[in-house]
Amino acid sequence: MTRLPEAERLELLCAPDRALWAQDGVVLAGMDEVGRGPLAGPVVVCCAAMPSEPLIPYVNDSKKVSEGRRDKLYPVLTETALGYATAWVYPDVIDEINILEATKRAFSEAFARMPIPVTDVLIDALTGLNIAARQHPMIHGDALSYSIACASIIAKVERDRYMIEQDALYPEYGFARNKGYGTAEHIAAIKKFGLCPIHRRSFLRSYL
Repeated sequence: MTRLPEAERLELLCAPDRALWAQDGVVLAGMDEVGRGPLAGPVVVCCAAMPSEPLIPYVNDSKKVSEGRRDKLYPVLTETALGYATAWVYPDVIDEINILEATKRAFSEAFARMPIPVTDVLIDALTGLNIAARQHPMIHGDALSYSIACASIIAKVERDRYMIEQDALYPEYGFARNKGYGTAEHIAAIKKFGLCPIHRRSFLRSYL
């Protein structure tokens, strides 16, 4: 499969964004979450309003970008953004209200924390959020929208850094490597050591 030149790939990625950037009065942000699936740690949402120029090379769905490149992109994205905000919902709340409601809460809080007014949001998949803006949900949006991809990278880097910090507190679970996801190593550690304070008990009822 022939790889597109980076400038051409970026233009394709920002096609839905340009359709909104071109409209009078629109202030656009992309929103995405990281951490719905893990057995431990928070769910993190980022809302990021990116300018139409310059487009930042190598931005893509965070899952398609290496950890090293995400770390390099993070300061560029946060410095280039017209405004961005993140929101975190931790395991105790996830266990109390369920992961879908926790994710929706994080979306609402991230939007509310934006330092600039936003009129429209491109969102990865979720609909009907409590956000005072026009919502444009896109299935697989982090792979189809530049603004969503930028938000996904910011959220991913912040959450990964948190999980690496937690690895120092709870080294037996390998959080620096698995970021809380249910890898074989992580499951084996849970069976051996039980749960730690950042585990999502509602995800792990069979181990309680």
